[in-house]
Order: sequence, then C-alpha cells, then structure tokens
Amino acid sequence: MSDRIKIIILGDGMADLAYMTDKDGRSVRVTTPLEEAKTPEIDALAPSSEIGLVKTVPDGMKPGSDIANLSVMGYNPLKCYTGRSPLEAVSIGVDMQENHLVLRCNLVSLGAAASGDKSQFGERTMKDYSAGEIDTETARVLITGLAEHFKKSGRNLMRDFDKGLTGFEPTAFYTGVSYRHCLVIENGAQGTDYTPPHDISGKKIGRYLPRGFYGAAFTAMIKEAYVFLSEHPLNKARVAAGKNPADCIWLWGEGKKPRLENFLQKTGKNGAVISAVDLIKGIGIAAGMKIYEVEGATGTVCTNFAGKANAVLRAVKDGCGFVYLHIEAADESGHHGNRAEKILSIEKIDGVVGVIKRGLDGIGKPYSLLILPDHPTPVSTMTHSSDPVPYLMYSSGENLSNGVACYCETAAKDGRFLASGEELFLDFMKR
Repeated sequence: MSDRIKIIILGDGMADLAYMTDKDGRSVRVTTPLEEAKTPEIDALAPSSEIGLVKTVPDGMKPGSDIANLSVMGYNPLKCYTGRSPLEAVSIGVDMQENHLVLRCNLVSLGAAASGDKSQFGERTMKDYSAGEIDTETARVLITGLAEHFKKSGRNLMRDFDKGLTGFEPTAFYTGVSYRHCLVIENGAQGTDYTPPHDISGKKIGRYLPRGFYGAAFTAMIKEAYVFLSEHPLNKARVAAGKNPADCIWLWGEGKKPRLENFLQKTGKNGAVISAVDLIKGIGIAAGMKIYEVEGATGTVCTNFAGKANAVLRAVKDGCGFVYLHIEAADESGHHGNRAEKILSIEKIDGVVGVIKRGLDGIGKPYSLLILPDHPTPVSTMTHSSDPVPYLMYSSGENLSNGVACYCETAAKDGRFLASGEELFLDFMKR
C-alpha cells in the first residue's frame, strides 16, 4: 500500500441517468444533475486525474448504500454482507449477539386510503419515507413512546403468529438519526421479504408489506404502530404545523451480526469515517475505524458541509492515513425527486472538495483523492440503480490523466472501467 494520505469523498447517490426512454421507446440523451451543477473544484482536478466508471454493486445484489459503500471501502459484499440493519445497529450502540435479528425501523408518513375507507390499511400510500425529515429528538420521543406502548399492551405479536420465536420483546427499539431506527429481536430467524420504503414513494403499501416467515406478525406490528402514532400529540402538532407526521413505522433490511476484516490489518493504515448516517458509521465501527462526529450533520442538503470538510483535515492531523467522508445529501434529494436540491447538493460537495484539497496542500504531505457516488439515485425514478458510477482519482504532484477531462456520467464512459468497488479501492490504495 502507498504511504500517501488517502481520502475518499463519497457523494451518496450523486450520479443519475444520462439517457431516458421517450414515449416512442427511443433512448434520448439528457443532462444529468452532475453535469448541470457548477463544480469548479472538481473541474480543476479533472485534467490531471484518472476518470472512469466502476461497478459498485455485484450482480444479483440489490443496489443499496450498504452493499455499495462496503464495496467502495474495499470489502467484497458477496463474502462479508450479513444485512443492512446490523451495521446501523452497531453504530447506535446495540450490543449485538449471534442470536439477534436486526431490522431497520423507519418512521414514515402514510397518505390516506384512496377509497377514504380507513379500515383498508393496505390502500394507504407511502407519502413520505422520511416523515418530513423528522428531527432526531422528536423521533426519539415517538420511538420511545411506541416501545412503551408495545410493552404495556401485553401482546407478544410474534407468539401470536406461532413462529416458534422465543425471548421476543416488541419493545427492543433503538433510536438512530432522524427517521432511521432499529428493532432488535432475540432468537430471530431470517426469511422474511421486505421492500425498502424509499422504493415505493406514492404507491399503495398493501402489496409491499412484509411477506414470508414473519410477514403476518410484522404487518400486525406496523398496523398497531399506526394506531398509536397517528394519535400521538406530537404528530397532531406536526399536522397542525403543516408538516408530515411520523404516523407509522416501516420494517425492512433484516440481518445478523456483521463480520468485517479489521481495516488497519487489511491496509496498514489507521482509518477514519465521517458521516451523518448510522449505516456508514456502523461499517467503520465494525471495521475498527475511528468515527469523527460532526455537529449539525443531518444527512440532508442542510447538513454541516464545512464541518465535515474540517473533520477530514482534523483526522489527517490526528494521524489517520485513510479517511472516508460520506455525504448523504444528493441521495436524499434523489429519493424525493427534487432535481434542484440534488444539483445544490452536488455543488455543496464540490465546495467540500475544495476545502479538503487546500487543507491537504497546506499540510504538505503527498495525498490522493477518490471522488465518486456509491450508486446512482436518479431523480426520475426516486430509487437506487445498480448502474456503474463515475469516479475521479487524483494524486498530488502527479498526472494520472487518461484522456478524460470531464467528471460526469457520460464522459466517464470513455475512461477506464473497473468491475468492482473492491478493485477500485485496491488500485487507489496502491497509488
């Protein structure tokens, strides 16, 4: 491995679709948010950088941020992936055991049933998978109250459905950041099918409720949560204020205790992770990396971009030879179908690149930067795609140019193609 300082700047979901199908079925070239955004800092790096495409999601795996970020961090998801939620659980302090089943528990906003019949729960729509980007403290009150509600109800929904699960307490909820939380079940078995809530924005939820092994039990939990949360005073206050209420939970992303090779042993470098998202911090913790917290880091376009950039420089000064900076904003904008906000997010990320480069130049040690998304989150589809993503690799004092002078989805096709994030990571670490 190279002795250079290594920095990965990951703009989650930053890429988009450069071609769309028109009404006649023809492929039409369109301008992407990455192309439209003003990115002078990245543009200045491009002429002396290697630019290409990398496939971060292995064939047969879903294009989630869990899979893609593991890949970009140099881990082969086909070998080490045990589920998304366990990585988040590690981050929020859950002492995971081998017999634990962990699920992601979103706070969401459900729309009214199209028929107006409140008894038809499955006719409701997924109005907002993030419950209006609910703040963490409000979410904490709601999740804590819901846990107490299940405890006081005296009902064990899992035993009600006689799936042979013992030791279950439907109060094992753990609060994370904003709408992202976890449910931990002892002696839980895998085998339930789920749909991520951000994949069904605006759709009726009936056909997407949990199915399979615990499908009926988890659906019952979701329905009971709706009864409790929709009547909660905090949600009534949110509705009165014109905000989306966190009136239900959505369970998905089950998994078991994660197993990742220690990053220092793997690379010889002390690693650091900077992110507002529990999933990414969980990967870092599971890999034995140092987590740098940033005040005001939200995972949205309103995050503390400057604080994140400065945290990278602080980590380098602390002796970290590798820093993974994850910025969520473009992904959230893509999920909401907000093109203008996605462009703004990319422009904010560009500003972060400039602060980091100037700071590293001031430190005076050789360094390398790798800039890329983990996966595309097209505004048009509002969900993840497994398409390859553009990357830019820059090394101070060197010319890595491979003849591609623009960093975007289309230009990157003329550069190098790498078949996996792990391959890109290993190449980057050797430069």
